[in-house]
Amino acid sequence: MSEVVVVGGGIGGLAAALAQARAGRAVRLLERSAEFGEVGAGLQLGPNATRVLARWGLLDRVVAAGVLPRRLVFRDALTGELLTHLDLGEEFRERYGAPYVVAHRSDLHAILLEACAEAGVELLNGRHVERVATEGGRARAYCADGSVHEGSVVVAADGLQSGLRAQLVDDQPHNSGFVAYRGTCPLPEDFNTDEVVAFLGPDCHFVQYALRGGELLNQVAVFRGPGELEAAFDGCCDAIGKGLPHLWRDRHWPMLDRPPIGTWVRGRLALLGDAAHPMLQYLAQGACQAIEDAHALAEQSADGDWDRALAAYQEVRVPRTARVQDTARLWGDIWHVDGVARVLRNELFRTRDLASHDYVDWLYGV
Repeated sequence: MSEVVVVGGGIGGLAAALAQARAGRAVRLLERSAEFGEVGAGLQLGPNATRVLARWGLLDRVVAAGVLPRRLVFRDALTGELLTHLDLGEEFRERYGAPYVVAHRSDLHAILLEACAEAGVELLNGRHVERVATEGGRARAYCADGSVHEGSVVVAADGLQSGLRAQLVDDQPHNSGFVAYRGTCPLPEDFNTDEVVAFLGPDCHFVQYALRGGELLNQVAVFRGPGELEAAFDGCCDAIGKGLPHLWRDRHWPMLDRPPIGTWVRGRLALLGDAAHPMLQYLAQGACQAIEDAHALAEQSADGDWDRALAAYQEVRVPRTARVQDTARLWGDIWHVDGVARVLRNELFRTRDLASHDYVDWLYGV
């Protein structure tokens, strides 16, 4: 019998399962899809997440599959002008105890999946969990196929569209009005693999960075919809114009989040990752916060007192993730301003002290 049942086989669910298995617990993971996999392209992992991956013995694998950029760069989308940058080199790594890594989502997912299998996690596909009940100090996950999976706790890591979240709060995803197009292509010879570049424009932004040791270029184009991709970036700098043809056109992603909530736990059911705190992508913290959640839950539950552990997990994680959610929304507003606000933003960025970490210490230094 499993002590921990995890619902959802994405990055958050695998991280939760791995953390509990490393603590010596029997873990069963239930994934709704017929196969494990991750949809999307690149993701960014700040040192708040890579420190945890290092504790789990996975950082070397992630670095080998990804890229260690040396700078995070902001440019104006219309002119291409350099506005400011954050040095991600040796001093940054020493300050925060871990590197900044960019990797393909599917590569991180595969590394976590392999680690879960190595740690003895029972991985089950085709299990759609419809509800969870706490009965007699145990948690039971009831699936659409009639199966029931019991443990001391059920961790709901079933994503932004979480069905189990509805057992705790009555809300729906919020559409920011922006849409994202993504894509990868072979890395151009003239692209600087040392940089993660974000072009900030009126009602749009464009992100570029290298993946897989410099084999691929990852790109993300975000704009206020509805509308055509090319029209949204009309008048932007040449670097964006050259990148647009390489974006996927057969799919796109609305940029959704939900407002922070104060209750993640009901009985022996606990939310984790996007099920608990779906956030906009402007701080590149979605996967990072899920990894933090997984580590925190494992730490809090070390003594096996699940009622105390779940209460402590909620107390620790709710304010942290709420700040990230709220700041991501604010950061999106700053990125997309026009007119006088754009002039002021650009001037503030140009005159920023490049040695200052005032705006990132709270995020990366926990």
